[in-house]
Amino acid sequence: MHEAFAEEVRGNIEGLGRDDAFQRQSLDWNLASARHRYTYNFRALGRPIIQFPQDMVAFQEIIWETRPDLIIETGIAHGGSLIANAATLALLDYADAFEAGEVLDPRAPKRKVLGLDIDIRQHNREAIEAHPMAPRIHMLQGSSIDPGLAEQVRAFAADHARIMVCLDSNHTHDHVLRELELYAPLVTEGCYCVVSDTIVEDAPDHLSADRPWGKGDNPKTAVHAFLKDRDDFVIDKAIEHKLQITVSPDGFLKRTRS
Repeated sequence: MHEAFAEEVRGNIEGLGRDDAFQRQSLDWNLASARHRYTYNFRALGRPIIQFPQDMVAFQEIIWETRPDLIIETGIAHGGSLIANAATLALLDYADAFEAGEVLDPRAPKRKVLGLDIDIRQHNREAIEAHPMAPRIHMLQGSSIDPGLAEQVRAFAADHARIMVCLDSNHTHDHVLRELELYAPLVTEGCYCVVSDTIVEDAPDHLSADRPWGKGDNPKTAVHAFLKDRDDFVIDKAIEHKLQITVSPDGFLKRTRS
C-alpha cells in the first residue's frame, strides 16, 4: 500500500510537469503575490522566514530524506531559515536517539547549521542566539565570496560527513556563480545545493528595478553557467513541479557524484 501511494504521487508530479497551462498559472500567481510582499508574512518557530510555505515544506522533505549533519546557508536576515532548518536537524537527532535508545542532550547537538551574512544585524543576532535552536546554529559575518571566510567554512565543514548548501544572499549572476564555485563542492553526493530567487529570470523587470540584479543577471543564469561544463549536479525538476509555487525554479541542484 505504501508503494502504491508513492507511485500515485509520482504520477501526480509527472502530470504537473506536463501541464504547461497550470505551470503558467502558478507562475502568474507567484509573481502577483510580490505586490503584497506575500513571503514576508510567515514565521518559523517565532522568527520571520521570508519564504513561500511550499519552499519551507520542500526544505524539510529534502533534509529528512538526505539526512545532512551540516547545512551551510548564505544569507541570514531575520534568521527564520536558520531556525527552521535547525529544527528539522533536531528532529533527525531525535529520531537517531529514539532508534538507539539514547538520551538526547539538546545543548550538545550532532547536526548543525552554519549561517553566513555580510551584515548580521545585532537585533537579529540576539534573537537567534536566544532561541532554543541556538546550540545548533553558528554564524559568521562577512561576504560569502571572501576567500578568508570561505576558508573558515571549509574548516568548519571538515568535521561533518553529509553537507547541504543553501544560497540566498546577493542575487547577482557573478556573486551566485562564485558562491556555487566555493560551496557546491562541499555538498555530499545525494544531498542538495538549493539556489534561491532563480525566479528573478522569469519575473518582469519592474520587480527588480531597484536591485543590482534582473533578467540576464541573476541566480538562474548563474546556475546554468555553473552546470554548463559539469555533470556532478542535476536540476531536480520533480521538486519544482511538485511545488509549483517556489522562488527556486531550476534551483534545486542534487549532487549525483563526488
